[in-house]
Amino acid sequence: MSGDTDRETGRSASANSGDPPQQTGPLAAEIPTPDAVSDLADSTGIVVWHRKHLRVEDQLAVSRAVADGDVFCPLFVFDPTFYADSGLACDARIRLFEEAVASLDRLYAAAPPSATHVDATDSVARLADTLDSPPITAEAASEPPETIQRPDSLGLTLGYGDPVDILSRFVDRGWHVITMATPTSRYGQRRDERVRDTCGDAVTFVSGDGLVRDEEWPRSDWQTQITEWLAAEQHTPGWDDHDTVRVSIRTGVTPAAVDRHFDVSPAKTQVPVGTHRAAMTTLREFTDRVRSYPTNISAPQDARGGTSGLSPYLNFGLLSVRQAHQYVVDNAPSCRGADMFESRLVWNLHYNQKLVDWPGWTEQAVNPVFEGRNEAFHDPDLVTAWKRGQTGFPMVDASMRCLQETGWLNFRMRAMCASFFTHILHQPWWIGADWYHHHLIDSDVGINYTQWQSQAGLIGKPSQRVYNPRKQVRDQDPDGDWITRWVPELADLPTEFLDQPEKTPLAIQQECGVHVGESYPRPVVDFEARREQFWSRYEAQRSEAARKLRRPEIAKRASFSGGYGAARAIADKHGAADADAPDGTQVSLDELIDTDATTAETEGAQATPPQTNTAESVDLTPTDPHESSTQTTIPTGAGRKAGEPSPDDRAAVSGQRRETGEDNEPDKEQDVDPTGQTRFHDFE
Repeated sequence: MSGDTDRETGRSASANSGDPPQQTGPLAAEIPTPDAVSDLADSTGIVVWHRKHLRVEDQLAVSRAVADGDVFCPLFVFDPTFYADSGLACDARIRLFEEAVASLDRLYAAAPPSATHVDATDSVARLADTLDSPPITAEAASEPPETIQRPDSLGLTLGYGDPVDILSRFVDRGWHVITMATPTSRYGQRRDERVRDTCGDAVTFVSGDGLVRDEEWPRSDWQTQITEWLAAEQHTPGWDDHDTVRVSIRTGVTPAAVDRHFDVSPAKTQVPVGTHRAAMTTLREFTDRVRSYPTNISAPQDARGGTSGLSPYLNFGLLSVRQAHQYVVDNAPSCRGADMFESRLVWNLHYNQKLVDWPGWTEQAVNPVFEGRNEAFHDPDLVTAWKRGQTGFPMVDASMRCLQETGWLNFRMRAMCASFFTHILHQPWWIGADWYHHHLIDSDVGINYTQWQSQAGLIGKPSQRVYNPRKQVRDQDPDGDWITRWVPELADLPTEFLDQPEKTPLAIQQECGVHVGESYPRPVVDFEARREQFWSRYEAQRSEAARKLRRPEIAKRASFSGGYGAARAIADKHGAADADAPDGTQVSLDELIDTDATTAETEGAQATPPQTNTAESVDLTPTDPHESSTQTTIPTGAGRKAGEPSPDDRAAVSGQRRETGEDNEPDKEQDVDPTGQTRFHDFE
């Protein structure tokens, strides 16, 4: 896949080894000049390079191309890097994305402009050479689903290979390239820079997604800009106003061929179909039931059908945030549910703005005080128990099993499991973030990793939440429907013991046939002791972390909607060595309202008051460290060849990390004018 939709993150060696291999692939031959497909001499030809914005409407690049070009060629490039060893997308998300590309192909095939089809005659043969692979198994040899088949009348031009090579060949033939700027990190940034270096002035990145770019302090007046953008007229291609000719080049590349080559074999259940029609149907159906939205987002059993279900479509760009927002404004009844959902869409933009402001969210702690947190405590056995849903904490285990089977969780469960992983199991945050990013069918790079850093407490805010998974059982699944659905070994246990199965009297265990420690594990850690250890460590670093927010470069990383003023206020109030200890009453961005930023619809949780201890009161030295010589498998490609994500073996955790030198610099306390940004509802 070409774009910013899947794996631009992760910590395997292959993901950090520089540029991807140069693979030319199909579309390397017989690209026509604009004049060859137009009656006009010296005609302007524009290639619209589709990436994350897989739609025609409310797509600035498409509107520009139709308005400014005599000929335009909509292009999508399947980038083998996203199917490679360093990929972090499960097969279900890959298939959904391929469906989105095929759906976009059908939209263009039905679009009004007259179309010219050009054959790249040797591309089919080149495709066979490029996609040379071992014989496909009998199971995978079946006909790919109809959702990834091409239409009879082609719409998109599809390429396969290095996007830089393919785009440069268009430029060499006299085409201009226009594409949407997208929130991206690591590989995506390197790729875009290579495109700029190679194509020069012939490539244009346009910003039409409402996010603020190329500003010293992007959060200055952010509320006003976002509000105006959401209400503004959508970008609509002027099909009837321009005599633009659309050209499609037959290359032999199809979503089905790429899918078959990489043996994409989704095993998850309850995965939506990745088409534009499905996206609009989901939006309409949600709008009809939006009144019930506030009461159906917290309990995981209710949230499956109670939330909007739009997050995969927003992530892959089948719908824009503005399209969803305006549809709800125009069609939903005036109610709390509509207001809540509209605010969730703003949170979607808020977290993607964070990634635009600082691409390092995927790999480096925002606050340098917390860099490397928990890496000394890394325990592969605890990581495995968490991933497999075998921790002995039923709400965590049910959530992690649901995640792996369906690729979805409501926000409260996502946040609870992230909190449990970092604050109770004391494991490095990025291992869990990579695991989520692999399995979530709606995983947005910016939202997933910024939320993980926030839940892990790596920003330097004075307050922090630790979820209590036992309380979540009592609050969100009192009848045990959710837990027993995903942890069937507890189905016969009386519901009053589901929050702590290990406390079930032996006589009752014997009577119901549930033997804790045998059929279901005992808790892998002591929750209360681990929580105390976390708070002790966090309190010891709290003031220093707050002081770091005074430094403009760290404040920019944190990307508070209040800009530098918000960061400086935290530093001034909580950065003193003798600052008051946290009392659990201060609220933060993630605590104020029910918010599912990862799915554009979230719900809040009760904050657990921290128990104040001195740093010396708890021994934080790992005891009996697990010295395993077995390294966890890192990803090895898509399909049946895929390994599990996140290199969480000891070598990866203790390996050399990028040195920033920030901790060696003195705090910079120079005056910087506050942005003047006002608070946007409940934003920081």
